[in-house]
Amino acid sequence: MQLKEGDHILFYGDSITDGGRRQQGNNNGGLGSAYPAIVAARLKAEMPELDLTVTNTGISGNRVVDLAERLEADCLAHKPTIVSILVGINDTWRAFDSGLKSPVAEFQECYRGICTRITEQLRARLVILEPFVLHVKEGQAGWRTDLGPRIDAVREVAREFSAVYVPLDGLFAAAACRAPAAYWAADGVHPTVAGHGLIAQAWLDVVVD
Repeated sequence: MQLKEGDHILFYGDSITDGGRRQQGNNNGGLGSAYPAIVAARLKAEMPELDLTVTNTGISGNRVVDLAERLEADCLAHKPTIVSILVGINDTWRAFDSGLKSPVAEFQECYRGICTRITEQLRARLVILEPFVLHVKEGQAGWRTDLGPRIDAVREVAREFSAVYVPLDGLFAAAACRAPAAYWAADGVHPTVAGHGLIAQAWLDVVVD
């Protein structure tokens, strides 16, 4: 993907994207302290001539249905030219800790609907990040029965929309061979500063031409 002058990049997702942005208010440009802020800092420092706008509308706890419900206000209304989406781990997590089911077929159809509206109404380019988990807490290995098919669904949506794809689950698995899993995500889901750095670098590696 080639970034263009005046591009507006919007990061959309759950707590991993949120990064405390709502608690921090307008500090740090409303970007929070997660990977979107790192990406924005790198891009703005290295490509000032592009005059990029970066917006973060991630909300902690969101599942794919939540992204669909707030799509108009928190994505389309901003009129971004690039939309970066990370969602899916809460769809898996809630099935295990709350019994709140998110069947993979319904998840995929909802995700597809979000991407359809973005591409048809905005003609925006898509970046899709893969949901992931590290096996830090007891029982998280068992999440694989749900998360594995969900990752496959996300990959299929990315193919359908010719999105730039960031394969985070494999990336974090490889990283956990270099340092303990908790070094990258203390609870297996929410990245540490090192984990956010890993995501940001992966995003830049596959997005920036």
